[in-house]
Amino acid sequence: MERIVRAGALWACLVVAAVLGFPAQAQEGGTVGRIVVEGIQRIEPETVRSYMAIREGDAYDPAKLDQSLKALFATGLFADVTLRREGADLVVRVVENPIINRIAFEGNKKLEDKVLSREAQLRPRVVYTRTKVQSDVKRILDLYRRSGRFAATVEPKIIQLEQNRVDLVFEINEGAPTYVQSVAFVGNRQYGDSKLRDIIQTKEERWYRFFTQDDTYDPDRLTYDRELMRRFYLAHGYADFQVKSVVAELTPDRQGFFITFTIEEGERYRVGKTDLRVAIKDLDVEELRPLVQPQEGAWYNAEDVEDTVQALTEAVGNKGYAFVDVTPKVDRKRADKVVDLIFDVREGPRVFVERIDITGNVRTLDKVIRREFRLVEGDAFNSAKLRRSRQRVRDLNFFQKVDIATQPAEGAADRTVIKVDVEEKSTGELTFGIGWSTSAGAMMEVGLRERNLLGRGQDLKLSTTIAERQSQLDFAFTEPYFMDRRLAVGVDLYALTRELQEESSYDASSIGGALRMGYQINEGWRQDWRYLLSRDKVENVQDDASRFIKEQEGTAIISLVAHTITYDKRDSRLDPTEGYYVRLTTELAGLGGTEHFLRNGVGAGYFLPLGDGWIVGLGGSAGHVVGINDDVRITNRYFLGGDSLRGFATAGVSPRDTATGDALGGLWMFSGTVELTVPLGLPPELGLTGRVFTDLGSIGETDETVTAGLSQSTSIRSSVGAGVKWRSPVGPINVDLGLPILKEDFDKTEIFRLNFGTRF
Repeated sequence: MERIVRAGALWACLVVAAVLGFPAQAQEGGTVGRIVVEGIQRIEPETVRSYMAIREGDAYDPAKLDQSLKALFATGLFADVTLRREGADLVVRVVENPIINRIAFEGNKKLEDKVLSREAQLRPRVVYTRTKVQSDVKRILDLYRRSGRFAATVEPKIIQLEQNRVDLVFEINEGAPTYVQSVAFVGNRQYGDSKLRDIIQTKEERWYRFFTQDDTYDPDRLTYDRELMRRFYLAHGYADFQVKSVVAELTPDRQGFFITFTIEEGERYRVGKTDLRVAIKDLDVEELRPLVQPQEGAWYNAEDVEDTVQALTEAVGNKGYAFVDVTPKVDRKRADKVVDLIFDVREGPRVFVERIDITGNVRTLDKVIRREFRLVEGDAFNSAKLRRSRQRVRDLNFFQKVDIATQPAEGAADRTVIKVDVEEKSTGELTFGIGWSTSAGAMMEVGLRERNLLGRGQDLKLSTTIAERQSQLDFAFTEPYFMDRRLAVGVDLYALTRELQEESSYDASSIGGALRMGYQINEGWRQDWRYLLSRDKVENVQDDASRFIKEQEGTAIISLVAHTITYDKRDSRLDPTEGYYVRLTTELAGLGGTEHFLRNGVGAGYFLPLGDGWIVGLGGSAGHVVGINDDVRITNRYFLGGDSLRGFATAGVSPRDTATGDALGGLWMFSGTVELTVPLGLPPELGLTGRVFTDLGSIGETDETVTAGLSQSTSIRSSVGAGVKWRSPVGPINVDLGLPILKEDFDKTEIFRLNFGTRF
């Protein structure tokens, strides 16, 4: 519309020019005397003249007048421009575009104002133009369409104010969401539609997907789905796989979409010959050969190829070769259905990092992102380190999107610029929870957490839990890069009370604090130190409690130093599916306080995916505590049962007073589990998985100086069982049924165990 208005104004001015005799005057050699500017309010006359192609003293030339008119319109400063001649003077009359005073959004509920404001180009105190308004309307509509609302409409309205100012209001009708009604596949022979639907992110509309937008149509998500399918097929040997097309058809009532993927699977390949060629002098090929993951005869897996490239790049880089290029050469032999792989290692181009540009971070400081990079300005460029840097920034969990790209530096072929574009997400959490667990009973939890405090990457947490048998107040603060070094420093304060009448006929309370610090030695190893000072109290001891419990009544002060070393190669610390970890902890109490003991513990776990959601998990832990010239207090001993040994009650496996049955705790213990995660055949969005398990463990004697009147045994206890885990949107729910198969007569068992917590 604006182009039509401009074109009309232009032709009108040319007609006026012709009537006023511009061509005739030009032919007669007339010149421009003065250029008079009228109608301006904010803009200086010289600014208007500077945009014009004709100057005072120039001949009246229709071409220059035409060019001047177009140039003035192109500035976007004017709603209308007219030229006329008065004698020898050229009069330029303009109507300035107004200034935007305020931008408002009305009718939006699904998308917040701040989201829409980020998308719009116009801002307060910017010149209003129809072109920019229409562009913002299109951007807002695109945003709604990416959210699955194709029926949304946006109507811009302006409110005239004094001094040539306007308020701009976008009136929005969000309309009903446009869901994906069906997802179909054409050309798939090896995998059924249901399997492929599990792989892609776009989902069909279902009632239980009210917490996600994956069942709304989003063209950007379909592009991501193409990549997910490509990765899946390439990881399963289909090296020729292609997505031919993705068609989204809108239903006649505009209420839904039919999505159709047309694919070509191709043949499945095995790995043929693998070779490693090194063109770098003094580099031992045999030393690098174990890093080649693809094995001859195995199904071809593109992920193994990528992992090999990264491993070789890092290994060669660690040997002092800053510029290395590892290129996998894939030779498909379609007749034999094998893929020969050659990894070519040679010196790469000498390219340095000139600078790292970061955009999109509104709250988060640049240094929070930069310190996660394994490259800095001036370093030799390394693609493996760049990939690792991208993963580290994503692992911060501060951003919805992290895009990293490179481009050559201007005028320098040996330098590159790293472009980082992020999109922030909310990092604050206010939680309110209610629930019930077998060990604590009914509970209520209120928590406040900010994982990116003031954009500095600091973690602040405050929470309180009130339960039938346990109450707890926690405060924690962590600075992940203390003094801009890779050293995490934190402080913890807590107050805890527990009712242990059923297990040991007493209540326990503890109040204290801890200082901690830790650092990552490399990508696998981590070391942590902690100092704890606490006051522990054994109170409310029953009259008929064990004499060993009565001896423990009172207050103790613990001053403890702890050291932990961890080697972690899991794919996820929260929900691992592959990898392993080992953790060793040593605690020494006695640097002040009333308690003196040495406690050592070790824990390990191994996870092996069997495919299609089947995962085998092996885990175990062991610990030993010894008093230093003193007995070990009951609050510092070990107990088994509950979550640590299913099928047995909390503290169900422990040395006991024979007369009262009170659990006294042991000086050492070990436990282990073998668990198989089983898919239930339900949609992944439901978050329901099954499991079968077997647990075992044993516990030592309570104290070497106490033997009479005790029931204790170091025999192995064991159980088998099954359970269901639900990762619900409002919290985790675990239900386990465990059956003890090896136990002692004095052990306390528990077949059914439920842990339930919801968050709002």
